[in-house]
This record gives sequence, C-alpha cells and structure tokens, in this order.
Amino acid sequence: MTCPLSDKDLHQITKTGQTPEKIQSQLKLFSRGTPFIALDRACTPGDGIKILKENQIRKNLDRYASAAPQKTLVKFVPASGAATRMFKNLIKAHDALGKNQPPPDTALLSFLGDNCRRFAFYTDLKASLADRGMDLDALIAGKNMAPVLRHLLTDAGLGYAALPKGLIKFHSYPERHRTAFEEHLVEADGYARSETGACVLHFTVPAAFKDRFMSFSESIRDSYENSHGVRFHISFSTQSPGTDTIAVDMDNQPFRLPDGSLLFRPGGHGALIENLNQVDADIIFIKNVDNVAHDRFSGELTKWKKILCGEFIRLQQQIFDFLRRLHEKTADASLTTAICDFLQKELQLPLPKNFHSQSNAEKQQTLVRMLDRPLRVCGMVPNTGDPGGGPFWVKNRTDYRAPQIVESAQINLDAPDQRAIVNRLAHFNPVDLVCGVRNWQGKKFNLLDYVDNLAVFITTKSQNGRDLKALELPGLWNGAMAYWNSVFVEVPKITFNPVKEVTDLLDPHHQPAP
Repeated sequence: MTCPLSDKDLHQITKTGQTPEKIQSQLKLFSRGTPFIALDRACTPGDGIKILKENQIRKNLDRYASAAPQKTLVKFVPASGAATRMFKNLIKAHDALGKNQPPPDTALLSFLGDNCRRFAFYTDLKASLADRGMDLDALIAGKNMAPVLRHLLTDAGLGYAALPKGLIKFHSYPERHRTAFEEHLVEADGYARSETGACVLHFTVPAAFKDRFMSFSESIRDSYENSHGVRFHISFSTQSPGTDTIAVDMDNQPFRLPDGSLLFRPGGHGALIENLNQVDADIIFIKNVDNVAHDRFSGELTKWKKILCGEFIRLQQQIFDFLRRLHEKTADASLTTAICDFLQKELQLPLPKNFHSQSNAEKQQTLVRMLDRPLRVCGMVPNTGDPGGGPFWVKNRTDYRAPQIVESAQINLDAPDQRAIVNRLAHFNPVDLVCGVRNWQGKKFNLLDYVDNLAVFITTKSQNGRDLKALELPGLWNGAMAYWNSVFVEVPKITFNPVKEVTDLLDPHHQPAP
C-alpha cells in the first residue's frame, strides 16, 4: 500500500535527486519494520577470525613490500562526523553555567582544568582567551570555567563543538600540533605510498565544511610534503542529497515541517558507499577519522596495516588466478576441489547446499559467482567492551551462512538466543579495512550491486520537540558491504585508538612520551 503524495511532494522529491518509487519503498520499510539480522554464531579464532602465525606475518610483510608500491593505492577516510558527541558532557556543563546553574559533572570540569595543558588545543585556547584579555591559567586556578568552555566550544573562540573531528587538534609535537586530518596524512605515508612517492587520500566531509577542509589542506600540504619527501594527492567529497531518507511521524506518516514540506535526513554513513563507488584503485584502505594515534606509535600501526595488505594481496592473487582459469577452460575435478577448499578454508564461505548435485557447468558458474565480487580484509581487535559492531556468522534469507560485520542495532537483543550469541562475541570491529574494488580483468565493480538494501536501521529522533522516526541506510562496513567476500584477521589493540570523548585524548596512545 502506497502513501498518497501531493504534487508539491513529488516536486520536492525530484529536486532532491530522489524518485517517488524510492520514497515509497522507504515508507513501506517504516510500516513493515526492518528485519533483524539473524545471527548464527559469533566469529571466533579459527571459526571466522584468522590468527596469523609468525611465518605468515613475515610472508605478508614481504608480499606488501614486493607488490603494494606498484599498485594504485588510496586511503579512504570517512570524516563527516561532528565533534559534538566528543564534547557532549562539556556542552551540558557550558549550558548549565550559562543559566547560573551548577554543572551536572563538576568532577569533569576539575579534570579538564587539571589536565588542560596536556591537550593539543591548549595553546590555541589560551590565545583565544588572551585576545579577550583573559588568562587561561588564572581562570582555571580560580575555578572560573564558564569562559574557558565558551572559548573552547563556541564561536566566541575555537568553536570546537560544531567542528568536524578531522579539524580538531589531537596530538602535541615540538614543531606543531596536529589535527586528526594531519595525522591521516602522516600515517598514509607509512603504508599508502606508491613507488613514485605519491600518496592518494580521499576524505568524505560535511558539505558545510568542505571549503574549510580544502583550504586547510592547501595550507599544510607543502610542509608535510617537504618534511616527509612525499607528494600528497588529496580529494574531498560530500554525502549526496540523493542518499537522504524520508522521516515519518510516530504513525508512520511522512513527517512534515510547519510549511507542509517533507523532512529528509542524512542516510548515515552507509550513504558513503556511493562516495566509495567513485574511487577507483587497486587497493583502498579505509579507516575512521578519529582512529589515529600519536606518531610515536606509528611503527606498530604501519606494520599491521602492511600485514593486512599482504594478506589481501595473497587472497586476491589466488582469486584472480582461479577466475582466469575458470574463464579459460572447463574446470576439471582437481580445479573444482582446489577452489572449493579455498572458498571454505580461506574465505570461510560454505558451499551452497545443492552444490554437489549440480552439473559441472552449474558448479563452474557457482564458483565464478562466489569468487567474482569485491574483497575486503578486515582487522578485528579483541573485544574489551567497546560499543559498536563486531564479526558474526550471519544467516541470510535463504539460510546461507557467511561472516559479516553487524551493528548492535541490527540485532534483536530481546531474543535470548541472539543475545547469547552477542555475549560470546570476543572481537570488535575497529573499521580497519583493506579493500579491492576491481575484478580479475581490472574492471571496477559497481559496489551498489553488493548492498543488502534491507539492512537498514530505524531510529527515533526529534525535530523541534516533535518525535519522529528516521531511516539510516545499510552501514558502510555492514549492510553496504554485505555481499563482499570478507576475511577477518585479528590485529592487536594498539591499532584501535578512537576518540569518542575529549578525555580520550589524554590516553597514552594520544600523548607524547612521558
């Protein structure tokens, strides 16, 4: 059953780059409800999680060294996230002080004051206050934190609460203090540098800050190119308005603004599959903008990225060899057996239940179909209670089981069997991916063909005090890559250093040597 849309609605939909059919399908999802992912079991070492041995690590490092620099490499960084969540508790304190009310967390303010000098933005904050005739250290000593927060968070000073995380100063160095954006440039030089000395990076950024990212990039690029002896090729894209999703009220009717127009909202990071689909390279590294560490840890971080890339190269070379042979001639029993072993042992993909009853021609088509798709090797860290997604064996709608990265919002945690599986999860997804988006003939896959379009999220939000339901598209490394071939490899905790709250910047991995 479709929802009636007026001519005004249809005109607005067309202007956003959407189609009425697409919007109707989104409205049906709200009414029908989104299906939960059916978990079969958690991925564990030897059953979905590969634990590399020392000789495998050495071989992967050798593969990286001999093969990767000759390939086209791109580092893809989702950098659209605002720092609002990072400062959420300080924002609450600022709002309370502005109303002459006691802040909800006085301990946090004391902690901020006691450790203010340890933040990379300390010098900028001090200068901002000095421009208004105030001394940061004196304010802290007198426990007068209202102007400190105002100059840290609002446009009166640094405006950090509204900035994207990529433009926040994360780390302190003798020569200069680096933003998260700068750390990604330096890190990319360690593993995404071609044999010609070029480093290619692509950042997805908020539309409102694209110009600021571009001008900042231009202002610092020469300095980093000279100090690192590299040429950076940096590009930016924004989330397309055509990936926005319609919002509904609590009765699943289109949510309307006071002027009667429809409300569209950004579709979440899953919309970035469209941006990734525009990137063409042999190997694409994907890492979140806030997952960086101080440069003193770069050796270990670079090493493990090379190890993952070496594993990716090994697997891709074997896949391409099999596909070449399958297209050159009819597969004999020995080739079929070798490919079946590879699919089950290396890609952790079970054969279809009817595989052994298929004709030889059908088997060959099945093997091509299973091999010929985008490939990703994903680092997985031991789970220490971090919120977010993890690696699971998932049952799809035909009861086919395969490893996938699943977010908690996709799981029916009210079902005892599903909650029990989640409780056994021993690894966490840090978003540390090495991806291949070209086929065995060098032609680029259309990544939109490998999205599970039903793996959406429905969340409750509000607009001007009114509750609404919002639809988020399949997550970039979740449903948007559901039909990729995925290999999960355990990596050490040192590779995962996210900054979810400002106080995370005081952790050892974000601080200079003591």
